[in-house]
Amino acid sequence: MASILRFRKLCILVPVNPISAVEQVSEKPQVKKNKRQPKQWRCIDKYCWMIGYICTTWWLILFSFNCLTANLPGLKVPEPPGARLRREGLTALHPVVLVPGIVTGGLELWEGKPCSEGLFRKRLWGGNFAEILKRPLCLLEHLSLDNETGLDPPGIRVRAVAGLVAADYFAPGYFVWANLIENLAKIGYEGKNMFMAAYDWRLSFQNTEIRDQTLSRLKSQIELMYLTNGRKKVVVVPHSMGVIYFLHFLKWVEAPPPMGGGGGPDWCNKHVKAIMNIGPAFLGVPKAVGSLLSAESKDVAFLRAMAPGLFSSKTLGLQTLEHAMRVGRTWDSVISLLPKGGETIWGNLDWSPEEGHVCDSLKKRQLQASASDDKGNNNDSRRAFHVKELTKYGRIVSFGKNASELPSSQFSPLVFKVASVDHGSSTNSAGVSCGKVWTEYNEMSHDSIRRVAENKAYTAETVMDLLRLVAPKLMQRAEAQFSHGIAENLDDPKYNHYKYWSNPLETKLPNAPDMEIYCLYGAGLPTERSYVYKLTPPDRCKSIPFQIDGSADGSNSCLKGGVYFGDGDESVPVLSGGFMCAKGWRGRTRFNPSGIATYIREYHHKAPRSLLEGRGLESGSHVAIMGNVAFIEDVLRVAAGASGAGLGGDKVYSDIMRMSERIDIRL
Repeated sequence: MASILRFRKLCILVPVNPISAVEQVSEKPQVKKNKRQPKQWRCIDKYCWMIGYICTTWWLILFSFNCLTANLPGLKVPEPPGARLRREGLTALHPVVLVPGIVTGGLELWEGKPCSEGLFRKRLWGGNFAEILKRPLCLLEHLSLDNETGLDPPGIRVRAVAGLVAADYFAPGYFVWANLIENLAKIGYEGKNMFMAAYDWRLSFQNTEIRDQTLSRLKSQIELMYLTNGRKKVVVVPHSMGVIYFLHFLKWVEAPPPMGGGGGPDWCNKHVKAIMNIGPAFLGVPKAVGSLLSAESKDVAFLRAMAPGLFSSKTLGLQTLEHAMRVGRTWDSVISLLPKGGETIWGNLDWSPEEGHVCDSLKKRQLQASASDDKGNNNDSRRAFHVKELTKYGRIVSFGKNASELPSSQFSPLVFKVASVDHGSSTNSAGVSCGKVWTEYNEMSHDSIRRVAENKAYTAETVMDLLRLVAPKLMQRAEAQFSHGIAENLDDPKYNHYKYWSNPLETKLPNAPDMEIYCLYGAGLPTERSYVYKLTPPDRCKSIPFQIDGSADGSNSCLKGGVYFGDGDESVPVLSGGFMCAKGWRGRTRFNPSGIATYIREYHHKAPRSLLEGRGLESGSHVAIMGNVAFIEDVLRVAAGASGAGLGGDKVYSDIMRMSERIDIRL
């Protein structure tokens, strides 16, 4: 009908002169030709083309790798460690439980808002993001938790994916647990003796039990695997934040109900052979501070410097980081990753355990050669050189490069004025709207923000006060679930509360003298340790008033792009990953009263020799270590019955032992 009406309008209602029509037809190509102008490239076009080139190149490499025959010289795939160990006679013995960390576990939708139509039981996180990214704001809404309760918002249910597929791959082609699972299978593991203890990593640890009974399910699963596998104890392999999640479980399973699982004091010794902690964040990570303060890390700071419009363009108005902060500040689990132990562990304005760390590998070799030439004689010139190179890592947040280097005598006492927070206001001091995305920064005036920067530098203790000032609602909710101090008296009844159970400095290990604990982590990679910040331009009204100063570089090679780097696995410093195994739990201490044996197994990072190696067979990176051949072999040997002594004891490449000696803590 519509086409008939248009035809009538053309032929009857609006008569057309045939000659003029012919002229119009003949002129049409000319008009079209005149309209073709040189394309004006916008920033968004450049970003899209750049992303397209990167993705195309990556997929071409993957396609070439999968099409090339493995028999070509130099391209033969190395034999998997599982196949080699099986040939040597290793077989499955102890059941294995895998515990994923933060972010890497899949989440799926069970109930949602109208915008999520068609996504029932599809992954909102971890997997193929193509469908989800068509509606990004809907995705963010469903990944957020309730700001008051830390649980599900009304009308939304997002749950952890179950089974080994929950965290085998984070995205197509990006493995997490897949390599380890495959190699375990080669020596005889399958569903009956291998289990992925998936949980909703957004929740506080105790809330996973309150909402999903995850801890109870884990207890039952370990008991079942113990009984159905000939009463063989379980080997638990947690990763990253999963390490402190399982530490929480160790106390929960012993504690009486209703707060605990009622397993009693001998449950762990009866059911658990070993805990093999991968990339353990026992004492937290400094990058959690950057995440909560400005939704940034070194990668975000680098991208901001390379493409400022991606995050803060006035034209595009993406407010990418504001949205990330809005969602991330509803995840209570992030609070569990803040640095624990305060200045005793992480250092103060003048001192840190990593004192003397040299980031430049060439300089490091020169110093080692100089030390051997001097035969231990520290002359004045070398001492002066060392003093010049010292990095003040204890200043986790500094406002300005100078503040990160100044002597502490030039600092004024910190002033925290809660009254400076202008609750209830969503505008700046000029009365201009501060953006559409709500963050707690919207409730602070410019004067309040300026006072934060005037304090210049914050340590592991004072940064907690800073977060309480800029994010009071988040910290009030989350600090009811977690604690970050050092216990004076572990026999104090207050430490029976679950808020202390994931902090190794405020809880005792279980009474399990037959159990073993391993700290397995990468070393030799630059890892975020502290940050240089700046205020955003005062003429722009921003929801996030602070950002890492990407222009802050120094003659000291440890400072690049506003980030001071130490040693670690790119995410977790060796201090956090290794201290408890090196000192805090070594032997019989007040944190380890039954004398559980502890071992450090470090994997020094070696970059892949070619693109065909993927993420590397000797990688020490926080996630790629899961493909490290030496790491896989260690896990398989322990699962097949080996002990820490059988593996050769400690294997240390970093300065973790020296760092641990410098930390003055009562054991």
